[in-house]
Amino acid sequence: MSEAPTTHLQVDLTEREAAILDFEDSWFTSAVPKEQAIMERFSLSSARYYQQLNALIDTQQALAYRPLLVKRLRRMRSQRQAARSARRLHA
Repeated sequence: MSEAPTTHLQVDLTEREAAILDFEDSWFTSAVPKEQAIMERFSLSSARYYQQLNALIDTQQALAYRPLLVKRLRRMRSQRQAARSARRLHA
């Protein structure tokens, strides 16, 4: 009797990268404002946190780890970029 092969998706994220994605998926449950939670948890300014998050969501590893979150964040980023472009064209 042979067993079906088990496939495990290899996700090569650092603990910090995984923590950032986990945080982004659940920050709204925090009792403190998001910016404060970012500083307390990661010792980062909000600007630096978002720089790291935006770079992270462009990776295949992040997509494999949290596909729904990453797709939603990518979509939201694209919408913001399109809105900025539209404002520039109408200015």
